[in-house]
Amino acid sequence: MFMVEGEEEDYLLSSYAFALPEERIAQRPCAVRGESLLYLLDRRSSEKDALDHFRRLAELLPPRSLLVANNARVVPARLEGRRPGGGKLEFLLLSPPPLLEAAADTSADGRRTVTAEALIRPAGRLRLGENYSLAGELRMTLLEKAEFGQAKVRLSWPGILTDHLLRHGRLPLPPYIRRAPDPEDSERYQTIHADADKTGAVAAPTAGLHFTPEIREALVRAGHDWAELTLYVGYGTFSPVRAADIRKHRLHPEYAELPEETVRRVLAAKAEGRPVVAVGTTSVRVLEGMAEEASIAGADALLRPGKAWLNCFIYPGRPLRVADALITNFHLPESTLLMLASAFTGRKRLLEAYARAIALGCRFFSYGDAMLIR
Repeated sequence: MFMVEGEEEDYLLSSYAFALPEERIAQRPCAVRGESLLYLLDRRSSEKDALDHFRRLAELLPPRSLLVANNARVVPARLEGRRPGGGKLEFLLLSPPPLLEAAADTSADGRRTVTAEALIRPAGRLRLGENYSLAGELRMTLLEKAEFGQAKVRLSWPGILTDHLLRHGRLPLPPYIRRAPDPEDSERYQTIHADADKTGAVAAPTAGLHFTPEIREALVRAGHDWAELTLYVGYGTFSPVRAADIRKHRLHPEYAELPEETVRRVLAAKAEGRPVVAVGTTSVRVLEGMAEEASIAGADALLRPGKAWLNCFIYPGRPLRVADALITNFHLPESTLLMLASAFTGRKRLLEAYARAIALGCRFFSYGDAMLIR
């Protein structure tokens, strides 16, 4: 079990602030997938930190690593809609479509209906119980309103929900990408290992965006192993922390699936002393969240396969039971993802590396460069 001891300052939201020049925020992906920079953060000594290229990942990982990646596929979940009076609204579906399809009822007219979670703008002008038209043949009825545009709705559609979203929805690029999605994003805002049957994430597992078939082949040749899991990235990943003491923050639950084969590979790696390298913060949350579930249930193994809603919030001082190393992008100030990465290194150590990465010209956030914490 790995743990970075937390200090009192580590629990203050303000301790995770840092200055980032606007020009360091990547607005587009690297011209060629896999050619991103890779910052190497060595936990043993900052003097060993170095800047390399992601294409050389297989040579830079600890020997015989097991990489565990999130295979969720991003769904174009942002839709435009109309209010009864004619005004526009913007609707972002948060609930994973595969789960909605499984839970939906079918009415006499063939429409499918289910309760779902969403973000809506302008939520303040909408009335409970009113019906609203979304793009295509999608309809929604507002059931509940919560803070910051969160809402519970009754959603209805004919046919297959994902088909409607693919036809009429837009990719939900993060707000710091100050442009509309274009055709390049439909390919580059997906990982090469994204599973079409797992189409339901509202944000990309961005550490996985750097991989190419050639890099995957190099990993195999170098003796590394690969496994996959699913986290339908939702509001919990990008919702801001609003509590001054981060321990009071509660993550919005996200749905995870941990296959039996992945559990088998992780347990084998642990037994053989091989490092488990999480590809992205979403993979960490599934591995650690499911380990926590197994522990609470009194299981005799570190992990067991399953499906669950998880809200595993990781920050310095919380133990890491499964992940030994992390491949990740550079994260937003005061974000839960920055706090999670700090659990591997310590907050001060990570922020020192961020300052150096900025000075070296690294690009930040979803389309930015990568970091290997080893």
